[in-house]
Amino acid sequence: MGIRVYKPTSPGRRNASVLTNEEITKKSPEKSLLEPKNKKGGRNHSGKITVRGRGGGAKQMYRRIDFRRRDRDGIAGTVVGIEYDPNRTCNIALIEYADGVKRYILAPVGLTDGDEVLSQTDKPVEPSVGNSTAIRFIPLGMDVHCVELNPGRGGQLCRSAGSSARLSNKEGDYATLVLPSGETRRVHLDCRATIGQVGNTDHQNRRLGKAGMSRHLGRRPKTRGVAMSHDAHPLGGGEGRSKGGRAPVNKQGTPAKGGRTRDRNKPSSKLIIRRRMSKRYGQVK
Repeated sequence: MGIRVYKPTSPGRRNASVLTNEEITKKSPEKSLLEPKNKKGGRNHSGKITVRGRGGGAKQMYRRIDFRRRDRDGIAGTVVGIEYDPNRTCNIALIEYADGVKRYILAPVGLTDGDEVLSQTDKPVEPSVGNSTAIRFIPLGMDVHCVELNPGRGGQLCRSAGSSARLSNKEGDYATLVLPSGETRRVHLDCRATIGQVGNTDHQNRRLGKAGMSRHLGRRPKTRGVAMSHDAHPLGGGEGRSKGGRAPVNKQGTPAKGGRTRDRNKPSSKLIIRRRMSKRYGQVK
């Protein structure tokens, strides 16, 4: 996957770049795996806005992704094509199994048309890209993605473009994974993972270039807190620009940069060996 930079024919094009989509081999989606996607506009079940700056955007159809792959154990599948998915940063691969069933999976680096993939739960598989099995059967030192946190729940970790976790150790009933954020955590050996790194690795290098591209993605403009009145935001008000000496917070007063938001009494916190690395301050959180 590469990046294409156009000639600066306009202010928006001057700072924009696009993906060349060299990995994509199939243009139209599989209709049997599509379903309508309703936009929430950042609102919860009671209609209140819980995420600011969301709304609009291009209409999308949701592609059903098979994050579990447990009911396909022992059945070989062939890659029909690599497709673009507007609902996520990575591309997806259409798999047709020997019994005729078609499923979508996340497309890892190196997976192409005609390749075979296999998933197993109770026995090892060949450690090749796209195969899925329990972590207990995956060799140490390999990169994995779409990792389960609980056996049978489906992949939850390392699903975005270019992400992968490194399997570093196995001890007792748990394996140790080094996540892209720098966090080191234990995961049960019965949890499944897919071998390889998620594709579309150049997604992070793409620059939107203009505000209109953000609107296409459903991201609306956000008003700065210091530009609001004192009754609309903790950082608002004052004669001129003034934060009042307060650390950056959101409208509810929660720290916006570097503050802890994770529940300290969460049971899964006991499985975290090393907290993630803060990219802002270079310290362990």
